[in-house]
Amino acid sequence: MPVLDLQQLNQFLAEHFPQGDQYGALESVGRGAAVMRLAVSDQHLRPGGSVSGPAMMALADVAVYAALLTRIGPVPLAVTSNLNISFLRKPLANADLIARARMLKVGRVLGVGEVFMYSGEAAAAEGTDPVAHATLTYAIPQA
Repeated sequence: MPVLDLQQLNQFLAEHFPQGDQYGALESVGRGAAVMRLAVSDQHLRPGGSVSGPAMMALADVAVYAALLTRIGPVPLAVTSNLNISFLRKPLANADLIARARMLKVGRVLGVGEVFMYSGEAAAAEGTDPVAHATLTYAIPQA
């Protein structure tokens, strides 16, 4: 069972990271896992109709942050110390991005997670190809 459920996590993010809603909406959480959706709009697009890398990195970052908080609880000062992303294929410009994040390891001072991103509803189904994959490390402050 997660330390924070979906309602608690959404409330925490609204209070401590209100600008985060521009990077996507949290849809579900589990212990060490989170699913987020970014409703792609013109502000997220580059010329040629490609979703921008910064928009995808922000979605990945917030999704792993949410997954981490389901393990460690409400820690506002946990921060990204590393983000590595591979853009695998062009996402659709007229479809939501779905991010599925999970924690790989959570220690006392570091948490390591990964996120796969998919373009559109059908693409987020099991067995479909992701448009991006990211690994992130979070520094967890000591009390």
